[in-house]
Amino acid sequence: QVQLVESGGGLVQAGGSLRLSCAASGDTICISAMGWYRQAPGKERELVAAITSGGSTYYADSVKGRFTISRDNAKNTVYLQMNSLKPEDTAVYYCTTSRYHLPRLATEYDYWGQGTQVTVSS
Repeated sequence: QVQLVESGGGLVQAGGSLRLSCAASGDTICISAMGWYRQAPGKERELVAAITSGGSTYYADSVKGRFTISRDNAKNTVYLQMNSLKPEDTAVYYCTTSRYHLPRLATEYDYWGQGTQVTVSS
């Protein structure tokens, strides 16, 4: 089992920045990729960004150039730096881990955090 604890969500004005953090504990040896999904009201959950232990990354087109994912393997922690935030970025953001290398499907992620709300006002 892996436990994930997220922090860093909140309310910010459009154009502002937020940094999300997610610390993993437990059976972390099984983790290959770590990532962030988000889900806005009435929409499907979407993969925002993911990173492997070796530093390979994936970004959704909607966040490329604005969001940066990083990872501290020693601390089993993943970060999501979100800049130039837009109202359409408003969603609950979920940290997730996978035993696979940069999976794209939610079904390929094994553990999920409780979610943290990000609200961007216009």
